[in-house]
Amino acid sequence: MIGTGVLGVALLSLFLFAGAEVTQAAGQSDAMTEEEAVRLGEEFGIAVGAVDEDIQKELKLQQPQGVAVFEVIGSSRADYAGIKVRSVIKEIDKQEIRTMADFGRAIKKAMKECNFTVGTYEPADPGDPVGWGVNFHFVGCKRD
Repeated sequence: MIGTGVLGVALLSLFLFAGAEVTQAAGQSDAMTEEEAVRLGEEFGIAVGAVDEDIQKELKLQQPQGVAVFEVIGSSRADYAGIKVRSVIKEIDKQEIRTMADFGRAIKKAMKECNFTVGTYEPADPGDPVGWGVNFHFVGCKRD
C-alpha cells in the first residue's frame, strides 16, 4: 500500500508538472518583454517607457499606469495620427494599456491591421486653460 501511495503521488506530480509546462508554453506566445515593446513602439513611430512614480507626479496622474511617449518620429504612423510627446497611451483599439507588456501586445496586434485607434491622455497646448485631456487618434494605413 505504501508503494501505491508513492506511485500515486509521483504520477500526480508528473501530471501537474506536465500541465504547468503546457500552460507555460501556451503563455509564451503571449509573452512580451519591455525591450520588445520598446522596439514595436519605435516601429510604430514613438519612443516609449513605462509610467513610473516620477512620471506620474510630473504629469499629475492618479496612478502610475499607461505608457509615456518620450519622442514621436517624424513621418511615422504615430506622427500622422497626431500623437504628442508627453502623452500617456491608455488604450489601443479599445484594449486598456496599463503596462509596457500591454502596450507591446496591443500595438503588435494593431499594426497588423490597416486602421486602428490609440487613446491618449495628453497635455494641453500652451496657453490652453482647460489643461489635460483625453484624445483618440485614428491611425491609418502605413504610408510608403
